[in-house]
Amino acid sequence: QVMLVESGGGSVQAGGSLRLSCEVSGPTIGNFFSDSCMAWFRQAPGKEREAVATTHTGSGDTYYADSVKVRFTISRDNPKKTLYLQMNGLKPEDTGMYYCAAVRLPSWSCANWSQTSSQTIYNRWGQGTQVTVSS
Repeated sequence: QVMLVESGGGSVQAGGSLRLSCEVSGPTIGNFFSDSCMAWFRQAPGKEREAVATTHTGSGDTYYADSVKVRFTISRDNPKKTLYLQMNGLKPEDTGMYYCAAVRLPSWSCANWSQTSSQTIYNRWGQGTQVTVSS
């Protein structure tokens, strides 16, 4: 079983920064972390969960929602088996619960944003970490 645990959420004022972490662990992790499509999703109260950014842990390619391009950076540390989301220039509309998600996929498949922005393809999820941005 592969487990994802997020951390790093908190409350900040508009314009501030936060870095979220997602640690991947488990007895069956094997090569999971080195060959997976991993994503950050967020869900604001009363709204649907939406993809924020994705990356392939093998190729390192990254993809972003238009609403966070330039401001957010997704990255990973393979030896530490940890995914990150650096969020700068935070806005009140960035408020929500942020979730880490993962699925074993080849890099060419992870490049398809229309597919990887859908929460339905992911079979591993963390419990979420709350981000609150005040104006």
